[in-house]
Amino acid sequence: MAPVKPRYRRPVLEEMRIRSLGVIDDAVVELSPGFTAVTGETGAGKTMVVTSLGLLLGGRADPALVRIGAKAAVVEGRLVMRPDAPAALRAEEAGAELDDGALLISRTVSAEGRSRAHVGGRSVPVGLLGELADDLVAVHGQTDQQGLLRPARQRQALDRYAGGAVAVPLEKYASAYRRLRSVAVELDTLTTRARERAQEADLLRFGLEEIAAVEPLPGEDVELAAEAERLGHAESLASAAQVAHAALAGNPEDLEVVDANTLVAGAHRSLESVRAHDPALGALAERIGELGILLADVAGELAGYADDLDADPLRLAAVEERRAALTQLTRKYGAADATVESVLAWAEEGSARLLELDGDDERIAELTAERDGLRSELSLLAQALTDARVEAATLFASAVTEELASLAMPHARVTIDVRQTEDPEGVEVGGRAVAYGASGADEVELLLAPHPGAPPRPIAKGASGGELSRVMLAVEVVFAGSDPVPTYLFDEVDAGVGGKAAVEVGRRLAKLARSAQVVVVTHLPQVAAFADRQLLVEKTNDGSVTRSGVTVLEGEARVRELSRMLAGHEDSASARAHAEELLAAARADG
Repeated sequence: MAPVKPRYRRPVLEEMRIRSLGVIDDAVVELSPGFTAVTGETGAGKTMVVTSLGLLLGGRADPALVRIGAKAAVVEGRLVMRPDAPAALRAEEAGAELDDGALLISRTVSAEGRSRAHVGGRSVPVGLLGELADDLVAVHGQTDQQGLLRPARQRQALDRYAGGAVAVPLEKYASAYRRLRSVAVELDTLTTRARERAQEADLLRFGLEEIAAVEPLPGEDVELAAEAERLGHAESLASAAQVAHAALAGNPEDLEVVDANTLVAGAHRSLESVRAHDPALGALAERIGELGILLADVAGELAGYADDLDADPLRLAAVEERRAALTQLTRKYGAADATVESVLAWAEEGSARLLELDGDDERIAELTAERDGLRSELSLLAQALTDARVEAATLFASAVTEELASLAMPHARVTIDVRQTEDPEGVEVGGRAVAYGASGADEVELLLAPHPGAPPRPIAKGASGGELSRVMLAVEVVFAGSDPVPTYLFDEVDAGVGGKAAVEVGRRLAKLARSAQVVVVTHLPQVAAFADRQLLVEKTNDGSVTRSGVTVLEGEARVRELSRMLAGHEDSASARAHAEELLAAARADG
């Protein structure tokens, strides 16, 4: 079978089905691969489109989103992409499969708060949706604008724009930084605990010297215990051996007592004399002969045992003294089993630990040298990062300023301040010791001068709501040329914007849609007119959005909706004329 030919060069979200989410009962949202505008009355549920996409991308599952009376809210999405797209490859790793060139994603949120996710027909962790989102969609709403105000986000934005010029030295810097942190922690541990470690070394040396003085041998304690038991009962053991020997082999001084050997020998002779007459007796005679041999052997060993038994009290005293020395060691250094083997094991471990502790001074010197070398390396890499960021900041600020001129802010000027904070304990950048962190030594801040003569100020202080929306849009348009995201979702990015500025916002969104899919939730007709597709979200009389509540507007229907957005109702002749004019201008601009 021939491979499926992709319909688009980039991943595209073709449609979403939303069920029991907020005011939406059951609706299908069909999106354009270019620019889609979502419009409707206030409170009609337009933002549920944004919320739905957020759930598909691994956003937080809030049970309050589930429609009252429903057991669960369900959002399903159909993403068309090439088999070699990063998102498709990551999904494949998780066991998902493309369906005719599309990746099917679903998210279910129960009224009790439980959440489930499916990708390509496979149940997956919700976290996977977030991983896929990184390669698929950039979501921007009012909260995302606030995120742009944070310096850390602004540094990330600049680094993203700079691409490899920053990414390459940043990767090297991050690696050196992690190693420096590891070295610093180990060095701090060695130096701050030097006294504790010296005390530990002294205790180890004392213990090892004490063990070495005794020189215990493996199994020696067991052997000595047995010898002490034998020596302590030497007389009774010798007497028992002698009595047993006499019983077996006889006592030369007592001729009246017949011994076992004599009796067995007599029995053997008796059977031997008649064995020729019956083979059975012959076999018994052989067995009795063997018994006699065994008795003779045992008697001989008993005699030898009695002769060799040492009853020397001096030897017993020496054994007990040695056992006492070993017992002292096992009590102090032995494990729970209190054996010589555990003492020897402690000594082996202690010797290794002492070598480690005695090597601290050498290790501290090595770590100190490595730390100084890493700091020098970080200084060079931090300087390279700063140089790359400064160069990128100039280009980035110029590009954003140019975009703002097209967004009815012709006199606005954007600059990016790349600065460092002096710190005597930091790394050297630009001939100064400055503070540094995991991302380098730079603090990045986006500054805006909205008109000539105005000093550049942080965008959090120098931009109104409408200006901030346009700055964010300008940033994304600039990004689209260097690091495009397949799909952009803007939730009322035109907030605080009107008139000519609104037209320019629509024009720039249309420009962005030439290289990416753009979905915009808007209340401005000037923006909606530039869309390739306009969707209307409408409630029914009972306050819900049903399957027929999300419709694609074309022709007369689109003119009527734009008229409503312009004048508040769709029957105004002047509003209709203005709506038609907006559509014509947008088509001519495209």
